[in-house]
Amino acid sequence: MAFWHGFLLALGLILPLGVQNVFIFTQGAVQKSYLRALPAVAMAAFCDAILILLAVLGVSVLVLQIDMVRYVLLVVGILFLLYMAWMTWRGADKAAVAEDGQSGAAMTWQKQIVFAASVSLLNPHAILDTIGVIGTSSLQYDGAEKVWFTVSCVLVSWLWFAGLAMAGRVVGKINPRLLPVLSRVSAVIMLVSAVYLGISLL
Repeated sequence: MAFWHGFLLALGLILPLGVQNVFIFTQGAVQKSYLRALPAVAMAAFCDAILILLAVLGVSVLVLQIDMVRYVLLVVGILFLLYMAWMTWRGADKAAVAEDGQSGAAMTWQKQIVFAASVSLLNPHAILDTIGVIGTSSLQYDGAEKVWFTVSCVLVSWLWFAGLAMAGRVVGKINPRLLPVLSRVSAVIMLVSAVYLGISLL
C-alpha cells in the first residue's frame, strides 16, 4: 500500500510541465543519440532522489522553516530561471539538426550534469512541492513502510526522466524542424516560472 501511495503521489507531482521536464525532453530531442542524453537523466533523477530523501527524513522541513532560507532560495531560483530563459531563447536557432544528426543546442555531458542539477536544486517550486507533499505524506508511515514509500517515489523519477528523454528523442527524429520551436517554448516556460515565483515573493 505504501509503495503504490508513494508511486502515484510522485507521479502526480512530476507530471506537470515544468523547467526540469522541459530540459530533459529537449536534451533527448537534440542529442545525436539517446545515450548522450543520459547524463541529464541521471543527474535530474539523482537530485530528485536527494530531495525526496531529505523530505522524508524531515531535514528539509526544518531548514525551510527559516524565513531567510526560503527568501534566498526564491531569489536565487528566479535569477537562475531568468538566465536560463534568456540563454535558451538566444540559442533556439542552434537547435536545428545538422547533417551529422547533432544539434547545435546539444550540451556536452559536463554541461548536462551542471544544468540538470541547477534546474532540479534551484527550482523552489519543485522543492517546496516535494517537501510539502511527499514529506508530509511520509509522516503516516514508519519502518519498512516508509522505506517502500521512499523507494517508490525515487523510482518514479528515474522511470519518468528516462521515458521523457526517449520521447524527446522520438520527436526529434520525426521532425527535427520542431527543435527550435521546442527551445523557444522551453524559454517561455522558464520565464513564466520565474514570474510566478516573483509574484509569490510579493
